[in-house]
Amino acid sequence: MLPLEEARLQLRGLMAGEPDLVANAANFSAFLNEQLDNINWLGFYFLRGDELVLGPFQGRPACVRIPVGKGVCGAAVASGSTQVVADVHRFPGHIACDIRSRSEVVVPLWRAGEIVGVLDVDSPVTDRFSAAEVEYIEALARHFCELQFG
Repeated sequence: MLPLEEARLQLRGLMAGEPDLVANAANFSAFLNEQLDNINWLGFYFLRGDELVLGPFQGRPACVRIPVGKGVCGAAVASGSTQVVADVHRFPGHIACDIRSRSEVVVPLWRAGEIVGVLDVDSPVTDRFSAAEVEYIEALARHFCELQFG
């Protein structure tokens, strides 16, 4: 994992001059996927009405639509806060897009005070994410939003 400031600089370089959300989200998901070990899915869901719709990702095929309030991703939108789940099989209403996933981090993405989507990271390892890694993922997600949305 790159040090946070170095990761921010690299992310800035990847997104420099590119306004397209899909292109930047694709590069970001590939970049962050390279920074984290023991993960099996990493990507975006973007809010469309009352559903999250699949965006660019790294990993196996995923659920395409998730209602707000359902699963870990929907809970992140409903609560407006990062969800860290040590064992997804113990999370009420978990949506099993990949039965091999065991733990998950979902970070809401903000634009001008409104949630526009989430960044979702899954691992096949129970209790995979340390507090420091969650902070790292949150910091890069915030930086992505700052670069993309201003």
